[in-house]
Amino acid sequence: MGYRKAQNYLLPQSQYSFEDYVQLHTRGLSKHQYYNHMSAGEIKDLLGDEVWNSYYKFCFERNPWDRVISFYYWRYQSTPRPTMLSFLLSDAPLKLKRFGYDLYTIDRNIAVDDIYCYEDLKEAAETIRKRLKLPGKLLLPRAKSGYRKDTRHYSDIFSLREKQIISDLFSEEITLFGYQF
Repeated sequence: MGYRKAQNYLLPQSQYSFEDYVQLHTRGLSKHQYYNHMSAGEIKDLLGDEVWNSYYKFCFERNPWDRVISFYYWRYQSTPRPTMLSFLLSDAPLKLKRFGYDLYTIDRNIAVDDIYCYEDLKEAAETIRKRLKLPGKLLLPRAKSGYRKDTRHYSDIFSLREKQIISDLFSEEITLFGYQF
């Protein structure tokens, strides 16, 4: 996007455990203090209330049915794939749950300033750019766009049972954003 990459995300070595030092010296792995898909609660604990409250905090949420399909095709990039129903009955969809609603809430309360819908990504990026007073237009990457070959709408893919499993698992998101099948 043309902006500075993440920095200051490593845990200071003064806070390493013995196991952390072993990983560093045998495998060259530094311990991250901050990492992708960190929950709002974890970040707030590290930053403290004063810094947390001074930051503009935002995230994106995606239509749960579309999100599940995307995850399914990303996770099973080669065939044979399990059936959608067996995938939904596994623990895999729970990972999506942990990387969604559970990230931007603390004790089930929304902890960020704004939640944008993934479906409105371009407009949201422009809103964020203006709010942060970033120069120029943001160029959004097309990450993970080549995994799903089946381009049918999710309503043409899921059975009624599969639809209900997803509805039950992501009920908070569906209610919060008014998503409809």
